[in-house]
Amino acid sequence: MSSNTQKNLGSTTALSDTQWAQLNQLTPSLTPAQLGWLSGYLAGLAQTQVTATLPQANGPAAEASSPEKFITLLYGSQTGNAKALAQGYKAKLDAAGIAAKLVNMADYKVKQLKNESHIVVIVSTHGEGDAPDDAVELHDFLASKKAPKLPNLKFSVLGLGDSSYEFFCQTAKDFDKKLAELGATRIVNRVDCDVDYDEASATWAQQVLDKVQDELKAKSNSHVVAMPHIGKPTLSVAAAQYSKKNPFTASLLASQKITGRDSVKDIRHVEISLEESGIQYRPGDALGVWFKNDPSMVDELLALLEIDGASEVSVAGDTLSAREALIEKRELTQSYPSFASAYAQLANNPELNALIEDKAGLRAFLGERQIIDVVRQYPVKTDAQSLIDMLRGMTPRLYSIASSQNEVEDEVHLTVALVEYDAHGHAHQGGASSYLTKRLEEGAEIQVFVEKNDNFRLPESPETPVIMVGPGTGIAPFRAFMQEREAQETDGKNWLFFGNPNFTQDFLYQTEWQRFVKDGVLDKVSLAFSRDQEDKIYVQHRLLEQGAEVFEWLEQGAHFYVCGDANHMAKDVHAALVEIVQKHGAKSAEAAEEYLTALRRAKRYQKDVY
Repeated sequence: MSSNTQKNLGSTTALSDTQWAQLNQLTPSLTPAQLGWLSGYLAGLAQTQVTATLPQANGPAAEASSPEKFITLLYGSQTGNAKALAQGYKAKLDAAGIAAKLVNMADYKVKQLKNESHIVVIVSTHGEGDAPDDAVELHDFLASKKAPKLPNLKFSVLGLGDSSYEFFCQTAKDFDKKLAELGATRIVNRVDCDVDYDEASATWAQQVLDKVQDELKAKSNSHVVAMPHIGKPTLSVAAAQYSKKNPFTASLLASQKITGRDSVKDIRHVEISLEESGIQYRPGDALGVWFKNDPSMVDELLALLEIDGASEVSVAGDTLSAREALIEKRELTQSYPSFASAYAQLANNPELNALIEDKAGLRAFLGERQIIDVVRQYPVKTDAQSLIDMLRGMTPRLYSIASSQNEVEDEVHLTVALVEYDAHGHAHQGGASSYLTKRLEEGAEIQVFVEKNDNFRLPESPETPVIMVGPGTGIAPFRAFMQEREAQETDGKNWLFFGNPNFTQDFLYQTEWQRFVKDGVLDKVSLAFSRDQEDKIYVQHRLLEQGAEVFEWLEQGAHFYVCGDANHMAKDVHAALVEIVQKHGAKSAEAAEEYLTALRRAKRYQKDVY
């Protein structure tokens, strides 16, 4: 803001020079979310006499005087995206003077549902149409016979998902359907957002606001609204600015292969410098990495479509060359239905058109192909802007952080599996994995940010026992866990279950685990190397073998963690847990599931799966 503008604004708002100086010192350091909250807070001060209250120990801040009608924002989030959107929308409602409370579905009292007037649901879907962990209880309640009729409730649902998966936004669809079946009325229709969700979610949010503003604003103005307690920030002001939209420019320190020469896997230990960023992270968090597509693949794609790479295109209001846009702005290493549909219209190929009508066949087809494979199979000529418009925006890749800052300080470590394979007569590589492990040299710049994951945390008490199940690269967060627990110097017991194909080739971080055992940090290690014997052995088999002791640890208060493949491993581990609780806890299958649900509700059964 220019000094002249400041003076003019200051004269109209009666701010003193000192006040302006203080304001201008503060605002440049705030994130968009913080600015939104602050605007809502100041608007509330102007409209009402605001009494600030501290939050209760077990939940959100209580309202000094609850309005008759308000919006309850319910979010269910596995990786944090739904939570971030809900927080941003809460700030938007605050700024509009609308009474709203923000609640994680895991903390929501289901009996309160019948007393609500307006609910906004923001929820993600993961795995094969599964609800995120913090949404499971509410999701199941709505589907049960205990769910009440809701004729007086108004609601709207926003879903987050990935259209590449068969059960796209299934959890949001479930919530939307069940609420309607219970008699509730939609404020606006459900919106299902793909991975590039910013525009669609913003449009939906504004539509909901427009519908409820007149009804709720007048009622909320006369009430005392409790503001959340703002404690001492956990991050520096500078660090708080770094986000998905504003990443930090870090530098690559190392990319070292940690599987053997004869391994079927190429897994790398990657070290990245965060020096001078002020960024802080906790064990369980993920690192978001903005990558660039392989320039050689982009050049081939342009040649196939007969597009001049120097052609100018528009992307989100910016003008850049088609080649630059394809390298930095568009998703190319994954295929997805929206591209296939648009490309089919362009190609007008009977075979491709028939495939578009076969949803199951289309997903199988796309699951085996990158964008360039589709173009190779059905080549056409098009222009640069049309191609850009067919492709969805690039999204960063999230990697579980494999380090504790108590150990590595201004560094962050990752465990990255290089995706590399031959298909359809051509060599293929993953986008982010090849960027990190093969196309970046040491010292190269890389755009990163920390994605908080409060659904995957060590116990508050370092004395609490911990069981960790992490085959393959799922070992990453548990390396961070052990570094953290070593720094805590406590007696809390730790047990690791790890699996991979071969002991000699694939025991990731072997010397570190041996040192943790030697130093007494790690109490037990159970290994499952599937190809070292005739019968394949996986982590779930080791769990069952040690079932009596696993259950004993759970009864002693142990926290149970799973990291890795969602579609197979995590489900097999869950089934093994059910069997263990049945057998060693003398429970029925239903009671065993309830036992695990209680663990999950108490944050003692946590998953970081993908």
